[in-house]
Amino acid sequence: MTASTLRRSTTGSDFAELNRRINALDLMRRRPAYYVVRLTLVGLLVAGGWTAFFLVGDSWWTLAVAVVMAVAFAQLALVAHDLAHRQVFRTARPSAFAGRIAGNLGVGMSYGWWMDKHTRHHANPNHDDLDPDVAPEVLIWATESALGRRGLAGFVTRHQAGLFFPLLTLLSTDLKVSSVKALRSGRVKQPALEATLLIVHAVAYLGALFLVLSPLQAIAFLLVHQALFGVYLGMTFAPNHKGMPHPDGTEDYLRKQVLTSRNVRGGWFVDVALGGLNYQIEHHLFPGMPSPNLGKAQPIVREYCAEIGVPYEQTGLIESYRQALRHLHEVGAALREKS
Repeated sequence: MTASTLRRSTTGSDFAELNRRINALDLMRRRPAYYVVRLTLVGLLVAGGWTAFFLVGDSWWTLAVAVVMAVAFAQLALVAHDLAHRQVFRTARPSAFAGRIAGNLGVGMSYGWWMDKHTRHHANPNHDDLDPDVAPEVLIWATESALGRRGLAGFVTRHQAGLFFPLLTLLSTDLKVSSVKALRSGRVKQPALEATLLIVHAVAYLGALFLVLSPLQAIAFLLVHQALFGVYLGMTFAPNHKGMPHPDGTEDYLRKQVLTSRNVRGGWFVDVALGGLNYQIEHHLFPGMPSPNLGKAQPIVREYCAEIGVPYEQTGLIESYRQALRHLHEVGAALREKS
């Protein structure tokens, strides 16, 4: 699908009518009982992981605990995502407080930096110049950005489809480095508080590893845990927009959000594993909608898109990765032809 496909003439606001239908079913209503259960379960998963770490102690079996902790950290990051969108609390103060506990203290990532980055993504998804998630960095999502890359950057771009999942092992490191850069640049509200929480996380995390484990085991745990955490977290976001059209800024709100997003089928397991992000279209249209309501909104949004002639992309989880990898491969084609 090209940018020209994205441009469609509309009379009035198509989103206003969809918004009316969603609000008529009260789907923007907060779900406190759901989040009490979810936050409790995620908290127990994190606490249980650390408990198992100390009980197993100085043993190579702690690498199995590292796998569990990777899942726990990713689920905690997904909770921070919902907090940032005020799906849990209606107001900013409790959302930011809980978000910093989950993000900075729990995961070791600046909540303020990520919230700013993610807000810009939601405002202009897949826009080559305005969406930080598709900005040309290690991976290139637009053919124009791939041209002229040489050396190691060019090698990565030529083979980026095959390198995608291996590179996700570095995502956790990238989150931490970007967090520190944002704090140093002054782009984060309450930088002293966020920096303090990040330092407490780092001291407690590294202290636990090197006090309980041998140096070699501690390093192995660190690498396995952080690598798998990065892979899991990256796999929750990769199916959502990668390989979808890149708009040029002339689209209305509904088309900008729907045509750049992809839903993922899969039932309750995918709902839990992706933290509700498998309903990416509904999430982008209504970012403040609590996660458990997204599935209820999905048939309404899909039916409405059919009414007004807007393509609605939905696929299985494996196919979503295939589409993203296929897009990466196509973007690197120009460089492969020149090599």
